[in-house]
Amino acid sequence: MIEGLIGFAAMGILMMLRLPIAISMAVVGFVGVGLLRSWPAAISTTATEIIGISSYSLSVIPLFVLMGNFITRAGMSRDLYQAAYSLIGHRRGGLSMSTVVACAGFGAICGSSIATVATMARVAMPEMKRFNYDPAFAAGSICAGSTLGILIPPSVILVIYGIMTEQSIGALFAAGLIPGIIATLFYLGACVFVTRRQPGAGPAGERIDWPGRMRALRHIWGVLLLFGIVMGGMYGGLFTPTEAAGVGAMGGFLFALARRTLSVAVIRDILMESARTTAMLFTILIGAMMFSNFLNFTSLPSDLRDLVTYFDVAPLIVVVAICLVYVILGMAMESLSMMLLTVPIFYPLIVQLGLDPIWFGVIVVCVIEISLITPPIGLNIFVLSNEVPDVPTPMIWRGVLPFIAADILRMGVLIAFPAITLFLPVLLDL
Repeated sequence: MIEGLIGFAAMGILMMLRLPIAISMAVVGFVGVGLLRSWPAAISTTATEIIGISSYSLSVIPLFVLMGNFITRAGMSRDLYQAAYSLIGHRRGGLSMSTVVACAGFGAICGSSIATVATMARVAMPEMKRFNYDPAFAAGSICAGSTLGILIPPSVILVIYGIMTEQSIGALFAAGLIPGIIATLFYLGACVFVTRRQPGAGPAGERIDWPGRMRALRHIWGVLLLFGIVMGGMYGGLFTPTEAAGVGAMGGFLFALARRTLSVAVIRDILMESARTTAMLFTILIGAMMFSNFLNFTSLPSDLRDLVTYFDVAPLIVVVAICLVYVILGMAMESLSMMLLTVPIFYPLIVQLGLDPIWFGVIVVCVIEISLITPPIGLNIFVLSNEVPDVPTPMIWRGVLPFIAADILRMGVLIAFPAITLFLPVLLDL
């Protein structure tokens, strides 16, 4: 166990020296394997992980990233917001609820919480300012709603978890759907709670007649159809997850083309942005796998299992403790890095306790969502603060508190009733 703890400490020091987390994990993993085994073994494992990135199963990642970028450039963020606003914007707190719904839809498409908060801040914040929304409440709804994209399928985070743990990606997508809907409903409940206690925090917007609502909804039929084809084809047995991602990328291209938002320059930008994002994800993945190899050569995972067995700790207590670790780590780390760093340690423990790994994957993603908006260093808070500099960061902290409370209640429900998460995978026999 000592070697593993020293490795974590060394990685923390490198990160504090502002070395990128991918490089920090890779350096500690390489040196650790070299010291514990041999330097030729370290070189060999490094080469194996780099070559392993060319695996066919990993091609699902750049394809889903490309799909998200095409649809984003097609202007779907504003259309989703307008569609949600047309239905519920006239209610008290309706603009914040519209923001949550639009964030859920847009985040599911682009798969990035940070991209969602940056985009929706530019779309939703001006409207809420126009109707004199409380800035803290407005900022909180954007920050919280933007976390939903990493859970609602297709989710790149769930794809990487499935690859790391050799679990079915289709089962993970199915397992994430109902918790994603529940999370959206809990956030809507938080909006209602805030506006009931403070009616002036979220005045009602303009009522739109039914013809106007139909016009707004017509703008999003294409992306709903694409989502249905990708997910339906995967669960209907027509596509593998990788093939579904390819269909989604082509569908996103055709959707953006039909909306006349593409040009040679835009396509080049989309491809470059997708390549940069994929390179970033794969670099972090290589570093995490190198660090994971180092941990496998230490006794840390087995010692942790023995410790839990020795003290006869209830599985529920272990899961709650893991969730607290994720919340603390999320105050300083990016979501993907956090998951890649910890899953090699926690996953064997979860299997040892007899808990379902599909359920645990969804729990991990849910608690990562919470960490993204946890003061004082939640990443979404700082991204939003950069997008709306006229709203002080402490005010954003105050705004996210009701949504954090909703998250805690939601986590309690999902942990207490695993059947909610596993209902669709069992129903679909995945």
